[in-house]
Order: sequence, then C-alpha cells, then structure tokens
Amino acid sequence: MLKTLSLPTHQKTEIIDITPQVQAIVTESGIQDGVAIIYVPHTTAAVLIQENADPAVHTDLLNTLDRLVPQDLPYLHQTVNKNAPSHIKAALIGPSKTVFICNGQIQLGRYQFIYICEFDGPRSRQVWVRVMQDAA
Repeated sequence: MLKTLSLPTHQKTEIIDITPQVQAIVTESGIQDGVAIIYVPHTTAAVLIQENADPAVHTDLLNTLDRLVPQDLPYLHQTVNKNAPSHIKAALIGPSKTVFICNGQIQLGRYQFIYICEFDGPRSRQVWVRVMQDAA
C-alpha cells in the first residue's frame, strides 16, 4: 500500500513531525506486522528519525548543517534561488527511512519521531509512505 502525504512547509529550513500521519497510514492499512518506508521525492528535503523531547536538538542539527554546508561557498550549481546547500544537506540526511511495524504500531525508540526536513522552503512537499506486510 502506497499513500501520499501532502504538506506545506513555512520556512527556508525546518523540521516537521510527521509521526502521527505515518501511524495513521499504518493503522488504515490494517497491517499488523511489517515495515513502513517513508520517502520524500524531492532533492532539497529529507526524512529524519530523531528526538522530540528537547526542541534544542532540532535547532542544533539545523545550525550544525549550516556550519557544515555554508550558503556562501562558490557552488557550481547556482540556480535562481542558489539552493546548492539545500541539495547537499538533503543528501547528507537522506530521502528515506524504514521503520518496523509490530501489532499495528510503528516501532520507534522512546524519544524517536519521524520528521521531514525542509532545506529549501517554503514549498509544498510530498511524503510517500509504503506499508508492507511481513511474508508469512
């Protein structure tokens, strides 16, 4: 089963919790045991599994990516919006994550949540969620 989440982003860079939407798709699927693959079909966005207990973690992550991939380097990819750093940040984090499903629930660690990372917003983004049952 493949479902598409459509969501707007509101800032140049931000981290948005999509855990409830992913769980809703898993619940709707009726699959009790399997996996969910969460994927963004964009080259300037990414999927992240990270802590949700302290919002400073997200700020630290975005600030560190800004230091690792500064905006003002002489990148060869110089489109109208000069988004080469956005492509590099998305490549570092990655376009997908896989989570286990057990008893109809996504399996995450105590502090883990699923996020989309926006690196070139604001934009309208899609997240594709593929839910698959374990082979019996």
